[in-house]
Amino acid sequence: MLYVGVSEWTAAEIRAAVEIAEQMGFDRLVSNQPQYSALYRVIEAEVVPTCEELGLSQVVWSPLAQGVLSGKYLPGQPPPPGSRATDDKSGARFIKELTTDEILTAVQNLRPIAADAGLTMAQLGVAWVLQNDNVASAIIGASRPEQVQDNVKASGVTLDDDVRKAIDAALGAVVLRDPALTRSPSTRPGD
Repeated sequence: MLYVGVSEWTAAEIRAAVEIAEQMGFDRLVSNQPQYSALYRVIEAEVVPTCEELGLSQVVWSPLAQGVLSGKYLPGQPPPPGSRATDDKSGARFIKELTTDEILTAVQNLRPIAADAGLTMAQLGVAWVLQNDNVASAIIGASRPEQVQDNVKASGVTLDDDVRKAIDAALGAVVLRDPALTRSPSTRPGD
């Protein structure tokens, strides 16, 4: 049996696709593959509630916000050599909006929260994403085996409400929540 999933669709597009599939007698959509992280929460207001209603789950990408939530990018300092932010072929354009000093400073506020939870910053970021009941899985983008080994340790971690509130407080106003950003990065205004 084949299953259908979509990626980066708005709530209205997902709803329309489910209706068309039902009218045509196709198997239902089963998943959406959006960008989602503690910094990039644009799916929470519209996409997640619609998917919950329609029985779809999320298979999210970029749970570490292009590596920013790993803590390796520091405010006021150039990106580490060989990192995504230095490689135009590897996503430097996508990460640029996430590497402002304001965002990087907020991300560094997560360091003691991760330490208190006994996690690396990357583990904290992946665990945070997996806490959303509508997230079935997270696609991690690792360039080295040790990154995969570190990220996998977030599986099964439960963050209590106090930790989640501390993450929200640490990131504050830098979190992107605008549902209008729920679409392919190549079609966003200014790209």
